Amino acid sequence: MTESTLKKGKFQKIFLKSLDYIEIVGNKLPHPATLFALLALIVAIFSLVADYAGFSAIHPVSKEAITVNNLLSADGFRWIYTNITKNFVNFPPLGYVLVVMVGIGVAEGSGLFSVMIRALVLSAPPRLITAALVFAGIISHLASEAGYVILIPLGAMMFHALGRHPMAGLAAAFSGVSGGFGANFLIGSVDPILAGLSTSAAQILNPDLVINPAVNFYFMFTSGIFVVIIGTWVTEKIVEPRLGEYKGDAKKLSIEQLNPTERKGLKYAGLSLLLVIIALAMTIVPEWGIFRNPKDASVLHSPFFDGIIIGILIFFFIPGLVYGVITKTIKNDKDTVRHITHSMSGLASYIVLVFFAAQFVYFFSYSNLGLILAINGAELLRDISLTGVSLIIAFVLLSAFINLFMGSASAKWAIMAPVFIPMFMILGYHPALTQAAFRIGDSVTNLITPMMSYFALIVTFAQKYDDKYGIGTIISTMIPYTFILTLIWTLLLIIWMLIGIPLGPDGPLYLNVE
Repeated sequence: MTESTLKKGKFQKIFLKSLDYIEIVGNKLPHPATLFALLALIVAIFSLVADYAGFSAIHPVSKEAITVNNLLSADGFRWIYTNITKNFVNFPPLGYVLVVMVGIGVAEGSGLFSVMIRALVLSAPPRLITAALVFAGIISHLASEAGYVILIPLGAMMFHALGRHPMAGLAAAFSGVSGGFGANFLIGSVDPILAGLSTSAAQILNPDLVINPAVNFYFMFTSGIFVVIIGTWVTEKIVEPRLGEYKGDAKKLSIEQLNPTERKGLKYAGLSLLLVIIALAMTIVPEWGIFRNPKDASVLHSPFFDGIIIGILIFFFIPGLVYGVITKTIKNDKDTVRHITHSMSGLASYIVLVFFAAQFVYFFSYSNLGLILAINGAELLRDISLTGVSLIIAFVLLSAFINLFMGSASAKWAIMAPVFIPMFMILGYHPALTQAAFRIGDSVTNLITPMMSYFALIVTFAQKYDDKYGIGTIISTMIPYTFILTLIWTLLLIIWMLIGIPLGPDGPLYLNVE
């Protein structure tokens, strides 16, 4: 055995041991709802301690002294008792998600999302099949679980049927679905969730600032192109050669083609989508568009973007309804309501989570701890000269590291946004930039953390082709994607900053920049 082989074996043991520790620590974390309840309690206790310690700061805009509001004082208890319901009802992500799921529920329940993914993958030429899988993975974010449940096993099945290693197909699909989670070519359900949390955090410093769900769209669209290129290159140049020839005995399965009814449904759903886009465009593109700002006819600060959630609802609802009617998955209004109801029923755990997350966010806001930490933290960053590109890189890496231990993007952002968005705002950065940096870090380590909620399912899919495949197999296969995505995606954001391109509609890089 050579020295290099010994070193490789030793490194592998250390690496796998570290993964064991990550899994142990992650499994010991409480349920996210419990975590937020505990965090709200910790905020209350800290507010008491900070109040007695005289913790304060000077507001950078008004120059007024900011002191701590003690949640465990008489005034604090009165505020808690009278605001718990308001905190829950007024929490921005709750309304955004409930509204957008009406449209997504119809499109998903009718079968439109599933058949779109199949059509995209099945119609791609063999030489483009890898790129099509990664692309379909990114698009699958529009349907909550379709990418994980349908596309990833389909990717392995397709590669196997084409005589390629099934694990390479699984990895390609996984890289798009999970590694490219922060990228997309359309506004998805995660965008209003993050925007709502960013709005709550930004209003700690500026009560009038609202973050719209499309605030990162330009950057996320461009990111999607890069994720497709990176995912394809890593699969074909690194992962597939390393895997070699598949020698397992799994039976090759035939891939089910779209039937005539599904094709007809797709055709008319596409036509209806085109009409929806034209109708929405007519409300905002012409100078006389009714959804432009009635005062100055501007586009960015207009009813169109104020109500973009309704636009997203219509964008999914109409094509989903048309597809359902043609394919007979929707025969009457009861079927439509049933699909919406089924979609909403899957939000039960999310609603419970939101109740406690809202208390934490608003406790944090009321106590002034977030504002004071942001002001003092911003001053510290200035003192150590950690600003600009170096600051954004550090934040991407921090988000990626935290993602190893905590899977839920919304749960992480609910904790991080109230601290980092005001802090970066004081340094002059718009919340759109902070959110974009978070989305990169939150995506790239999805592929290698056992804490990702679907990770066990991915292992199960892999074991259909070899029962020896386990967590270590998945992580070792996906690590190249994580490293290269982190490098290139962060570099893209740096170039974006240096050029000074807006991140999306009403999404400047810096405050007070249009």
